[in-house]
Amino acid sequence: MSAGRFAPSPSADLHIGNLRTAVLAWLFARSTGRRFLMRVDDLDDRTFTDVANRQLDDLTAIGLTWDEPAEWQTQHSARYDGAIDVLFDRGLLYECYCSRKDIAQAPRAPHAPQGAYPGTCRDLTDAERSERRGRLGRPPALRLRTETLSHTVHDLLHGDYTGIVDDFVVRRGDGVAAYNLAVVVDDAAQGIDQVVRGDDLLPSSPRQAYLAALLGYPEPTYAHVALVLNSDGARLAKRDGAITLAEIGVERAIAQIADSLGYQASTVEDMLPQFDPSKLPRQPWIYRP
Repeated sequence: MSAGRFAPSPSADLHIGNLRTAVLAWLFARSTGRRFLMRVDDLDDRTFTDVANRQLDDLTAIGLTWDEPAEWQTQHSARYDGAIDVLFDRGLLYECYCSRKDIAQAPRAPHAPQGAYPGTCRDLTDAERSERRGRLGRPPALRLRTETLSHTVHDLLHGDYTGIVDDFVVRRGDGVAAYNLAVVVDDAAQGIDQVVRGDDLLPSSPRQAYLAALLGYPEPTYAHVALVLNSDGARLAKRDGAITLAEIGVERAIAQIADSLGYQASTVEDMLPQFDPSKLPRQPWIYRP
């Protein structure tokens, strides 16, 4: 059965922009008859269980409901290892010993897209890999050996979007699955075929869709919604003040979110009959507490 989802990272309490995106993900799913699922993307923030629980409490407080217990990425390492084994057996992975500084300083081919991995470790010999392993004294990351420089996805709000697909990392040097692999594997395992999230993540969609195709997963329907910015046009931060649910209050937060979408509503359920993706704002919402 198809599903949509919201997948916060527990790095900090949710601010009004996160809550608005969660509401939109819920509206997209419920308006299309999909299940709505919750996943805590805690691979990078695995020690912040208290933050994650507060996030889930806040989402419940504003009236969001989900159809299965929330999943936590840190509980599914075997799921990611299985996908990595499939890619490895097909010869689609290689070891990478580059640091961020190495990548920034590496020469690039004239046709290489800006921001793409330059391929430094792509064609190392066994002897070269052994030398780097011994000299650096740290385990390598694993990168995907891609056969394209770009991939196009279709987004409900942005239309066709073409972005970079380089040899991106699928497992970090510390052995933890990289975000681009984990999110693809999790979505497929949970039956998620609708991905609604902030439009700052649109550039990652081509990489994820390309990987999904390699693994034989169907490409989800994408909808990248406009972000919420502060009065300076920057992403919301704690310095902007009064941006979390504890500071705003449930009723006011729902009213602000509804107003930003052009709705008259006192609950998220009230927004559902008014929801029309074609009429969603395409420009960021400038939030002023």
